[in-house]
Order: sequence, then structure tokens, then C-alpha cells
Amino acid sequence: MRVLIVEDDIGIASNLHDYLESRGHAVESATDGLTGYRMAVAQEFDAMVLDVRLPRLSGLDLCRRLRAEAELDTPVLMLTAMVSLDDKLSGFSSGADDYLVKPYSLREVEARLLALAKRHKGQVIQHQLKVGDLVYDPDRLVVTHGGEPVRLPPKCIRILAAMMQSPNRVFRRGELEAIAWGGELATSETLRAHMHLLRRALARDGQANPIETVHSVGYRLAAREQPPVA
Repeated sequence: MRVLIVEDDIGIASNLHDYLESRGHAVESATDGLTGYRMAVAQEFDAMVLDVRLPRLSGLDLCRRLRAEAELDTPVLMLTAMVSLDDKLSGFSSGADDYLVKPYSLREVEARLLALAKRHKGQVIQHQLKVGDLVYDPDRLVVTHGGEPVRLPPKCIRILAAMMQSPNRVFRRGELEAIAWGGELATSETLRAHMHLLRRALARDGQANPIETVHSVGYRLAAREQPPVA
């Protein structure tokens, strides 16, 4: 498991780093939120450990930026001395997946990280979704259209995958916001921007766009029959 630790207390960070490394995990560390953000975006990690009170960028703001700006869904475990219910709720609302209060057991930290990483990857093999010449491979997170790969940000992939499971169904805007952002705050403008990206990525000359806007309601993925090969 590849883990990123973002903790400004050198002693705590070293203990976590050394313990997880001794357990066979690959570990990277950052001592401030901004550096942690840049590392999380530049590299791929199975899980992250964040302190709440970090210099340059707080753990809460770091988590929010990872979810909203970088569109990363890497599991996040918050480690903090802040023990109130409001503190915990703030951590979860920022996008954290788990919250552990100091002092803690290093064995418990590892166990929680392993559980988060396992849940994130999923244990069930998912089959490809196909609608017309649009194909989504959930195991590799790859979308192809007419055999050509389509590059999409994670939230657009979530939206498209849901629509491919129910082609021709009209999805209301609120549904798609919940699918893409979960408990995060999203506006209609944010959804509209992502749907614009999705439609642009799927546009093909001389063909109707498979993503259709249903006025005043939402969007649907049109399942059209493919013309026979001559």
C-alpha cells in the first residue's frame, strides 16, 4: 500500500512513517498542507493520513481541494487532537473518509488505512458497461467512444457510469450532483460545467451527442442503435 502522510509534527510523522514502512508499505511524507496537496496530485497513493492543523494549508482545506479541484477520491484518514463532535463533522464534510483522535495505536492506524484502501479498490470484479459504441471499463477506469480512448476527470466518469447503467433514463440534476459529489457541496453551475466537459469529450463530427439535455429536468444518455457494418 502506498501512503502519503501530511503531518507537521516531525516526531509523529517519523513514528508513522517508520511503523508503516516496517510493515511493508511505501510511505511518502510532507510537513505542510500545500506540499502535501502537490504530492497527492502528482503521485498516486492508496490512502492518505492528514493532520487537521497544518501550516500553509489546513488539513480540512487540503481535503476539500483534493476533492473539489483535483477531483481525487483517494481515501483520507484524519489524525487529530481535536475531539469534539463538531470537529469530526467538519472533517467528514471536508471529504475525509475516516477520523481518528490522538493518542492512537499505530496498529489501528494501519488497520484503518488498509480497510479504506480495500474498500476504495473494491473486491468485486465489475463488468464493462456498453451503450452503443460507448464503453466503460470500471476496473481500469477507461472510457472509449468508437474504439478511441476518452479522457475524463473522475467526477465526469462517475456521472457517465451511472447514466450508462440506465440508458435513456432521465437523471435529475440533484441525482447527478449526489452521484458525483456525494456529501460535498455542489452548485448547478458546477454540474453544468462537468456536463459540458462530458458532452464535449463525447462529441463526434456528424453524430448526435449521446448526452442529451432534458429542459428544466436534467440529462439522459441516449442509447441509439449502431448502423450495420457494410
